[in-house]
Amino acid sequence: MAATSTPGVYINPNTNKKTFVPLENNPEVFNDLIKRLGVTSKVGFYDVYGIEPDLLSMVPRPVHALIFISPAPVWNNVRKTYDGYDGNEKHVTYDAAGDGEPVMWFRQTIGHACGLYSLVHAVGNGSGKDYILKDSLVDRLLKQAKPLKRIERADVLYNSKELEEAHMASAVQGDSIVPSATEPVGFHFITFTKGDDSHLWELEGCWDPIDRGALDESEDMLSERAIELGVGKYVKLSEGNLEFSIIAMCTRPDDE
Repeated sequence: MAATSTPGVYINPNTNKKTFVPLENNPEVFNDLIKRLGVTSKVGFYDVYGIEPDLLSMVPRPVHALIFISPAPVWNNVRKTYDGYDGNEKHVTYDAAGDGEPVMWFRQTIGHACGLYSLVHAVGNGSGKDYILKDSLVDRLLKQAKPLKRIERADVLYNSKELEEAHMASAVQGDSIVPSATEPVGFHFITFTKGDDSHLWELEGCWDPIDRGALDESEDMLSERAIELGVGKYVKLSEGNLEFSIIAMCTRPDDE
């Protein structure tokens, strides 16, 4: 594979597309990356160890977004049960743009960058937007992308050299052995966020945005209803496969 000028980034010879080293779903990695992208330190990522009430009580509130990793077989079960997936064609038809969108969604065109897209979906939607620093990298990218439809919008992220460098700098920060850009990845990164319409939205770069239903104004991403409409669907259809990982983007406690 031919390398780009950023170490660790490759051009996939089968697709002729950029492929990144994947991010570990680890709060330290994501906190490092949001700092590089230009998000205020008033928010941060925290581990969610389970969806039982005693475990959820350990997570700072409010929770602005969840980044959820699902094993591919469980993802398939959810898509087939709730979203009309036939096991072949993934639904990528969304082409809205501009101020009328309840959420900002990006089609993923960079290989193994699921975590990056999930992070952009987390900070670029709902109350997450309130913590973006003016004229930062992510602020500029989101403003550039907002009026664009699916293909042109995807190009904004794909063509950003600054974004590529920020991703790769953070990808080596995790505790696990960093996989190469060429290794297969058997998991899906999914973002749960509240849209401007106060609905729970499920966002992933390989599938159209999914409206999971209305939330009350006071309900955040770890409220009982948000769990039922979102992560709970995956747990219900896990068939014993509990290789899930969840991190939450939260307002940092005053004593941190």
